[in-house]
Amino acid sequence: MTVQHELPLAALVDKARVLRRHVVEMITAAKSGHPGGSLSAADLLAALYFGGVLRHDPARPHDPDRDRFIMSKGHAVPVLYAALAEAGYFPVEQLATLRKLNSPLQGHPSKVDFPIMEASTGSLGMGLSVGIGMAMAGKLNAKDYKVYVMLGDGESEEGQVWEAAMSAAARKLDNLVMILDFNKFQLDGSIADILDWTPVPEKWAAFGWHVIEVDGHDMADILRGFAEARTVTGKPVAFIAHTIKGAGVSFIAGNNDWHGRAPSADECAKALAELA
Repeated sequence: MTVQHELPLAALVDKARVLRRHVVEMITAAKSGHPGGSLSAADLLAALYFGGVLRHDPARPHDPDRDRFIMSKGHAVPVLYAALAEAGYFPVEQLATLRKLNSPLQGHPSKVDFPIMEASTGSLGMGLSVGIGMAMAGKLNAKDYKVYVMLGDGESEEGQVWEAAMSAAARKLDNLVMILDFNKFQLDGSIADILDWTPVPEKWAAFGWHVIEVDGHDMADILRGFAEARTVTGKPVAFIAHTIKGAGVSFIAGNNDWHGRAPSADECAKALAELA
C-alpha cells in the first residue's frame, strides 16, 4: 500500500490553503453548501491525505489494505472532495460540478453516486457506527489498516454516537480513530447555547478512549497527534481538534451565519484574495 503525498510541513500548510480555495469556489458555483464546517476541517484533511497519515493510493482506491476515512459530518464533504481531487482520485476540474444535476459530487457523500466514498453519510450520528464495523472487519480479517471517522459538534449530541463509543471501547478497537472537528458550533448556534456537552475530552476518556487534543489549525501539532494515535494499543483513539468554524477566511471565521450559506461572487473574490 502506497502512502501518497507525504509533503513537508510548509507544503502541507499550503495544501490546506488550496483546499480552502476549492471549498469557496465549489460552494459559490453551486450556490449551495456548507462553508463553515468545511473550512474548519481543511488542515486536518490536508494532514490526513498529504501528510503521510492515511495509507492510500489513488490508483487503487479499493485496495483492501488501505486506511479508511469516513466524513460522518457529511455536509462538510466539499473539503473531502477537494482533498480527493488534489490527491488524484478524480480531475480537479470536476469540483465545479458540486451539487449539479447528474454530478457524482452530491451535497453529502454518496457511495452510490461516487464509489470511492467509503460510506454514504449526512444523516448525522451514524458515521462512527459505520467505522466500528470497518474496524471490526479489519480485526477479523487480520488487516492492519486504520479507520478514521470525522465527527462534528452537533452530531455529537446524538445518542448513537455514545452507544458507538461504548461499543468501540468494549471491543478494544485500537484501529479506530475518531476525529472531532471541535469548532464549538452547530447549525443553529453555539453548542454552549444549544446543548452543552462539555467537558469533551473527559467524556471520551470516561467512555474508555485514549484522548489526544491538538490545535486543529497548527499543522505540526496535528501531525504530532496523528503520530501518537498510531502508537496507541488496546483502546480506540479520540482525536479532539480544537478548530475555528470558517477558519482561513476572515469574514467567515467564527461566524455561524456561514454554516450553510454560499458566498456571492463578490464574497468569493474577497475570500480567494485572502487565500491567495
